[in-house]
Amino acid sequence: MSVIYIMWLRQLKRYLRSKSRIIGSLGQPLLFLLSLGYGFGAVFQKAGEGNYIQFLAPGVIGMGIIFTSIFSGIEIIWDRQFGFLKETLVAPVSRLNIIIGRTLGGATVATIQGLIVFVLSIVMGFRPTSLHYLPLIIIVMILISLLFTALGTAIASTLEDMQGFQLIMNFLVMPLFFFSGALFPLEGLPVALGVVTKINPLTYGIDVLRGLLVNLNHFPIMMDIGILAVCTLLFLLIGTYLFSKIQI
Repeated sequence: MSVIYIMWLRQLKRYLRSKSRIIGSLGQPLLFLLSLGYGFGAVFQKAGEGNYIQFLAPGVIGMGIIFTSIFSGIEIIWDRQFGFLKETLVAPVSRLNIIIGRTLGGATVATIQGLIVFVLSIVMGFRPTSLHYLPLIIIVMILISLLFTALGTAIASTLEDMQGFQLIMNFLVMPLFFFSGALFPLEGLPVALGVVTKINPLTYGIDVLRGLLVNLNHFPIMMDIGILAVCTLLFLLIGTYLFSKIQI
């Protein structure tokens, strides 16, 4: 347990010490809230769908979480290049404890990021219908964070250079976000696009956040949480397995 705590604390300290990282990771969510939230607000309202900020904010919160959690995997490559990973792996401790601590640390950072974006969304004009579900909302944020931190870890465990990781992440993260229903309603989509959104695990995370925050969920909330939990467990197992196979 001490190893898990040390790895978790190390991830958290890295985040808190990097002021530029905290500020920089908020740029894209703010850009989306400003440009899309206010830019498409009038069009969305004319279509009879109400206030676009209310619809968009849960998706932007999800974006803040997924970008932070997936890119936490790059720290594995960074540690490998500078020798810290080798020192960690040759230590007489379980690799399982190491990856659990890393994943929990990355998920904690991503959850904090999601909460910061949530507060910024309120400043920008987002108004949740109720905050009674805030504890459940935080649990959902943690699930999303764990899922995509594990995904980032799984990918980073198979790569050795940062450029390759960044290329794969850009190729993966943007489609995951854009095809999650974060920017558009899931009703009335073309069949092909509907299938893509349904196999995207982020879709269910965004949908449950939207349901809990503004009561606009597309799927039943318990279905969203169930699928999200199963996907999280699956990616945690995959990430743990691939990390255990790293050669030093």
